[in-house]
Amino acid sequence: MKVISPRMHGMLDYGTIALFALAPTIFNFDGPYATACYVLAAGYLLITLATDFPLGLMRLIPFPMHGGLELISGLALLAAPFIFGFHDDNTVARNFFMIMGIVFLGSWMLTDWRADTHTHTQNNMMPHH
Repeated sequence: MKVISPRMHGMLDYGTIALFALAPTIFNFDGPYATACYVLAAGYLLITLATDFPLGLMRLIPFPMHGGLELISGLALLAAPFIFGFHDDNTVARNFFMIMGIVFLGSWMLTDWRADTHTHTQNNMMPHH
């Protein structure tokens, strides 16, 4: 069941960006964990702004492609603690990245990637007399 509309997905994206940007402060991350959070926040901001959906600005990335990037991100976030070897030494960071991976995959599964992302129709663009 696809319960997340493109507009709602955009709101979730901006919330996720804020969470990644604030995570180093909230969870006391420093060094590579903080850097990863800031890079992810900036990257997701760029992708969100560039997506063709109601809350995107540049509309360069088709919404279904955004979905593909989200799926890859979710899997990468789940794997990151093991790929980069911090699954033992920082359990808070491990749990944060893995929970975010689960959130990304859940969002991917629940978003209607085929929904109409255009807010204007031909009728809305016609002048009213």
